[in-house]
Amino acid sequence: MSKSVGVLMFVSALIVAGAVAAQGMILDRVANKVIQKYQSSSCEQLWQKKGQPKSPEEQKAVNFLRNDPQARVAFIDKVAAPIVNKMFECGMIP
Repeated sequence: MSKSVGVLMFVSALIVAGAVAAQGMILDRVANKVIQKYQSSSCEQLWQKKGQPKSPEEQKAVNFLRNDPQARVAFIDKVAAPIVNKMFECGMIP
């Protein structure tokens, strides 16, 4: 393998790694926003929001998670416990 091909492969790997890291940072930011929404909302506010249409931003995030199983797993792993605990406190789940 020539030196230039090796350098090109290395640079390509760095670009892919950077894109994955950026996606992870965005996913973390969105997950933190969702967690904060649940933690700062009263039970009454959560009950009122239940069943309401999602904003375009939320719809875009949901579609992204539907199409990217790895991102979905990472997102759910991060938000599940705080959301389910709040829902339990509010009587939204048994």
